[in-house]
Amino acid sequence: RWSLAHASLAGCTRHGNVCCCKNVFMDLRIASPEDWQTSRDIRLRALAQDPAAFCSTLEGESALNEKQWRARMVTATTLLAWDGLAVVGTVTLKPDPHEDGGRELVAMWVDPAYRRSGLASSLVASIVDRAVSVGAHEVALWVAEDNSRARSLYERSGFELTGERDVMRPGVDQVRMRK
Repeated sequence: RWSLAHASLAGCTRHGNVCCCKNVFMDLRIASPEDWQTSRDIRLRALAQDPAAFCSTLEGESALNEKQWRARMVTATTLLAWDGLAVVGTVTLKPDPHEDGGRELVAMWVDPAYRRSGLASSLVASIVDRAVSVGAHEVALWVAEDNSRARSLYERSGFELTGERDVMRPGVDQVRMRK
């Protein structure tokens, strides 16, 4: 397990790896290769429930095998938010292919029942802390231009638009943000 450092952030209090958002205690843990099924399950759930929020597709991610999921747990850092035995949020940090020495935040998702609890802000802050701890000089992300809730979350977390944009899917652009 990886211990989280901040005492309080965005409506959540954190002590070690325990996070309390609106009186719901959650355990924030970094996934290991042994957690590949849990990571896969929440990723597929996110893609099924909110497909418009991601570049990846449910079909594409469902086709990945165990070896590929385990490799993701080695090449990237996936943070899982647990409420008891249920995973209710996730975010992943990987080397940024656009910026040498930077990290990229991807696959951010919180179960709809836990939105507006402060959990998303805590996940973002925790994964940014992780990036800093491994020496990243910046953290960047891509977000659907029409996803105003996600953009607002990232802006509150200190990310700023870079002016870069790319096609996410037909009719929708994604914009890059950096902190």
